[in-house]
Amino acid sequence: MDLQKHAQQPDTAPRTAELRASDADRDRTAGLLREALAEGRLTPDEHAERVEGVLAAKTVGELEVFVRDLPAAHQRRAAHASAPSRPTTGAIPVDPDDNVVAVFGAATRKGRWRTGRRIHAYAIFGSVEIDLSEALFDHQQVMIKSFAVFGSVEIRVPENVSLRGMGGGVLGAFEVDTLDATDPEAPVVYVDGWAVLGSVEAWAKRGKLVADILDRVQRKVDRSMRRHLGH
Repeated sequence: MDLQKHAQQPDTAPRTAELRASDADRDRTAGLLREALAEGRLTPDEHAERVEGVLAAKTVGELEVFVRDLPAAHQRRAAHASAPSRPTTGAIPVDPDDNVVAVFGAATRKGRWRTGRRIHAYAIFGSVEIDLSEALFDHQQVMIKSFAVFGSVEIRVPENVSLRGMGGGVLGAFEVDTLDATDPEAPVVYVDGWAVLGSVEAWAKRGKLVADILDRVQRKVDRSMRRHLGH
């Protein structure tokens, strides 16, 4: 009887195309249009018209309309795969490149800074804040080993990277919002460690993008444009 009632209930979950588009979604779509212009698939007038539509789009489905006839959009979708749950063997060193320590106080890493492959964060009766939203990533895989004892560690990442959690809590909270990047070359941030009577939290900072990924895409577009123009 319960199964029959469940089957009769309408599915109210929104489809992917109906989800509200973020600024990052618009940026990714605009990037595909830039590439199409550089490759000669779109005229300047077509490019300008589509970009105007992208900026006004409200949902993911509306954005897809502007790139559905471009090969790059389908190639990127096919190439996308979830980041592994654990780092590649040998990719992360044993010793940290950076230590962020707060004992009965607070410690912060934020702004334009260069991340290493391994960061250790210790919050003992204190708070640690690690903000990677404007950081420069020299490596594709970054490990943040976090220990919160009667304290808190907060980690924020840009929304065009992948984020994975590997730790746990003992009478505390260890919460990592899993995130998958659409770019297969995007960095992957792994958060490991323990929260003992404290908290470790990691999530994406919406609207923030890794600048060097965008720079790499722009350089690719510039090279394609030069080839197209015969320079």
